[in-house]
Amino acid sequence: MPDLISRRVSSFKWQLPAVCCLGLFVAAASAQEAHHHHGSATTSGPPPVFVASTAKPFARLMEDAMAVMDDGMQRAYMNGVPEHDFITMMIPHHQGAVDMAKGMLLYTRDPEIRNLALGIITEQQNEIRLMQAWLKHHADAPESK
Repeated sequence: MPDLISRRVSSFKWQLPAVCCLGLFVAAASAQEAHHHHGSATTSGPPPVFVASTAKPFARLMEDAMAVMDDGMQRAYMNGVPEHDFITMMIPHHQGAVDMAKGMLLYTRDPEIRNLALGIITEQQNEIRLMQAWLKHHADAPESK
């Protein structure tokens, strides 16, 4: 009898990683599906706001920036036009880079990293303005689904 139990436990130990991997796959698929939000936002309540402050540790600032970015991408209006949907998703993505760079500026004295962060802020804000202009220019374009 103990031999049978040992074989079952041993067999289960090899199955557990497969079950865990399957669970992660299902969770990833669910997260991917959440991004297919054609027509309306899928989140409710006011959007979160990023605040760069040394009152929080650096890691928490990065988590906050990612949460705000993810929320913005989830709320992005998708109309089925690839160019439009790309732009509406990239605006909060670029803003996330800006927020992360602002957080980095609070915690680094390294001149190379400071220059990099300042460059990210400048370039990403310029690209956000270009994308907003593109959306405004194509606002009257017919939607295709």
